[in-house]
Amino acid sequence: MNQIKAIMLDMDGTFMGDHVDVLPYTVEMLYKMKERGVLIGISTGRDVMNVVDLCQKWGIEDLIDIIVGSGGAELYDRILGTKIYQYPLAGEHILNVIRHYEDMDVNFAIPHNGVIYAPKDDDKLQDLARADGMPYQIVDFNEFCAEPKAKVMIVCNPSDMPKIVERSESFSDPNFKSASLITSRRLYEYMDPRVSKTNGIVQAMREHNIALEDICAFGDADNDYDMVLNCGIGVAMGNGSEKTKGAADYITDDNTHDGIGNFIAKYLLKD
Repeated sequence: MNQIKAIMLDMDGTFMGDHVDVLPYTVEMLYKMKERGVLIGISTGRDVMNVVDLCQKWGIEDLIDIIVGSGGAELYDRILGTKIYQYPLAGEHILNVIRHYEDMDVNFAIPHNGVIYAPKDDDKLQDLARADGMPYQIVDFNEFCAEPKAKVMIVCNPSDMPKIVERSESFSDPNFKSASLITSRRLYEYMDPRVSKTNGIVQAMREHNIALEDICAFGDADNDYDMVLNCGIGVAMGNGSEKTKGAADYITDDNTHDGIGNFIAKYLLKD
């Protein structure tokens, strides 16, 4: 525990409570770790600018040193003042994904620079924007996807997720490769196969000479599985998925009861 040089936090269901907010005690414990020279980072499916905006809203922009956004496709280093995009999806490939699902009762969304972009407005998009605390904008995806984007999200009703997963099994694109997975009850995402939270963390920490074994990672959902498994100390939230709990070294309290703060106080701040 005394060897930890960095803490990486998932956002939704982990660092954040259930109302697009953070818990004061957890924030206090993170600042105590920062005072000891530990880097504090976010690793999330949200895009970097959305995380920056939220940290400003919460008044903790000086707390966060590193942001691994879009599931690992965006890297922001506040210490070095650098922002990097890696392994974006080709726009043509995104449009092929959309065509594969467009006969279903779904919407499509791409988070970019703190805004959710979608080809149409509906209740699923509105629920997503409300839950994430993000503005949304309707655009022509044929034009919007002229340039590569970090990922594309299929937005569905939770009850329809099994149909989305089943449809994914028949998707193929001879010109491009992609990976896909469930990232929440309402989101199924496509990204470059090389994109993962672990890979993003490795790239972000390289400039600081911090290895995976020196990192404590907190997560809850299936898309946190890899970083919880691969970091030196992997902690799953009490509200986490069974997959991520199975990969964790520890299971802490849930995201509404200071799971992160309690773990830090019990294990990481002990002398």
